[in-house]
Amino acid sequence: MEIIDISRDLLKTPVYPGDPECYVDNIKSMRAGENCNLNAVYTCLHTATHVDAPLHFVEGAGAMETLPLDLFIGECLVVETPPGPVTGAFAEEHFPWRGCERLLIKGNGLSHLMDSAAYYIADSGIKLVGTDSQTIGISGANETVHRALLSENIPIIEGLDLTDVAPGRYFLMAQPLKIAGVEAAPLRAVLVKEHLFWSGR
Repeated sequence: MEIIDISRDLLKTPVYPGDPECYVDNIKSMRAGENCNLNAVYTCLHTATHVDAPLHFVEGAGAMETLPLDLFIGECLVVETPPGPVTGAFAEEHFPWRGCERLLIKGNGLSHLMDSAAYYIADSGIKLVGTDSQTIGISGANETVHRALLSENIPIIEGLDLTDVAPGRYFLMAQPLKIAGVEAAPLRAVLVKEHLFWSGR
């Protein structure tokens, strides 16, 4: 079975502009003669690979604990886009609208949805969308893009690493950390090549 790690390292990934830096606080160290190693981590919930819940941009909407876990496990489609704005016309031509519940967008971190593309996804039956960019929306319309998806209870995975992933169908496993009452959470995301997964090899 071939498993592809599509997560970014929490400590090595640049933070979104304006967000606090992530760091590890060493509490105990065996090198210092203590009985164990013990660390704590401080991070913005939107650092590296993470998922946005509806609460991120929709007041009173669902927090992380309200998201069904089965959204994050199952068949998905990776679609490659050119760098730059992803329009509604491009989405209509290249993004699926039948039988696809999880869509991952590969744009080498340089493609972002316009509001027209976000509205297309929101109306398409897709239940989870992911991107390898730091944020899914284009500058100037990022909030609109988030609201278009999150208001339809479509979680957004941002900060994926799809460098070594060819477009096509995969099996996604991307469980977020269980943190109640918050608008986002880090997750560890992996892809399994679908034909290998279903063949049992």
